[in-house]
Amino acid sequence: MNDHVYDLLGVGIGPFNLSLAALIDDRTEIDALFFEQKPQFDWHPGMLIVGTRLQVPFMADLVTLADPTSRYSFLNYLSKENRLYPFYFLQRLDIPRREYNDYCQWVANELKNCRFGKKVTELDYDDNEELYLVTVLDVHTEETTVYKSKNLVLGTGGIPAIPKAFRGYPEQDVFHTAQYLSRQDRCREANSITVIGSGQSAAEVFRELLKDHMEHEYRLNWVTRSQSFLTMEESKLSVEQFSPDYVNYFYEFPQEKKDEIFGSQDLLYKGISSHTVTDIYNLLYENTVSRRKMKVGIQALTEVNGIEEKDGKYELQCHQWQQGKDFKIESEVVIIGTGYRPNVPAFINGLKPYISWDDQGRYEVESDYRLCVSIPNQIYVHSGISHSHGVGSTNLGLAVHRNKVIINHLTGEDVFPMYEKHVFQNFDADKFQ
Repeated sequence: MNDHVYDLLGVGIGPFNLSLAALIDDRTEIDALFFEQKPQFDWHPGMLIVGTRLQVPFMADLVTLADPTSRYSFLNYLSKENRLYPFYFLQRLDIPRREYNDYCQWVANELKNCRFGKKVTELDYDDNEELYLVTVLDVHTEETTVYKSKNLVLGTGGIPAIPKAFRGYPEQDVFHTAQYLSRQDRCREANSITVIGSGQSAAEVFRELLKDHMEHEYRLNWVTRSQSFLTMEESKLSVEQFSPDYVNYFYEFPQEKKDEIFGSQDLLYKGISSHTVTDIYNLLYENTVSRRKMKVGIQALTEVNGIEEKDGKYELQCHQWQQGKDFKIESEVVIIGTGYRPNVPAFINGLKPYISWDDQGRYEVESDYRLCVSIPNQIYVHSGISHSHGVGSTNLGLAVHRNKVIINHLTGEDVFPMYEKHVFQNFDADKFQ
């Protein structure tokens, strides 16, 4: 037992909790510690493909939108790494995804309140002391320590959403896009590959496979149940929905209305970036110069309803829902681009009786990102809150604002100034001017 009582213990170190750790270190006296089971910060390592870009401007780093003078800013990282001039000449707002990951690793290495290789295995509450008890396993020594804290923050992220029909098959052959880079060599050896889904990750994997397919001569398929391979809505007024203003507007609706609104916003977060679509089309065009034949099939309007292993291959049962026609696709490798689902880990079971849940088993969350609990101590949360806070809940551009809210609430002070209006448009009719 570690008898020291912390103000805040964090579970998971992804971009949201890393941002919180950096802002706490730079601007507050909060006694905090964050735990992560991985040996180092690593953000979607299976998708750190050369040429992929962050989908938000570099100003959505870990600190700038709260404190542009912070030593943990992306620009300071560039300065320390002697990359300011190359970035200046790059003349882009977006940055390579691999560089964002490297930047986050740099910040994590600078911070003293982040502990990697530490796996949280249990969360409990001591009613007598009114403290959280966090059991942490050192993954290297296998030693266990229990830490005490007044408050918690959960940053457990999402986990790959794999439909039930695709589970249980060899992981080298049937896998989620999240594992793509570790399976790239397997793909290059295959005679046929099928990518299912039309979100950004599926598109990026298809683009990489398309680059290689003439050399490795595999058959390449891309299938989606959507009406087309639709681009993400990226116009400037549309992306104002990823603002504190819209979060506050959305939060005030009853849950049934929130679910209805969220269900209509797919293209704000599920589509493909326009530059990725352009890259794919350019590759398709160039690969057909001089009437070269490509072994590529791109199929929209089609659900994949089942999979069956046959003679070392996989037979996909497909249904073109607009025509009502069934057909089959054979493939040696199947890559599933079906997104992610919120991760409510098993170690939270010890706190479940204290937490309020809705009728769909989701957290009930206050506007300031606290779980609704029956105890005086707070549990702040970063993941699994799209139903309560809307489409921007997983957007990196809102991470810093969320952490400003959390820090101000935790300290009871206005450490960071909060503003009523951040965007040009209004969402609430009562505030129209």
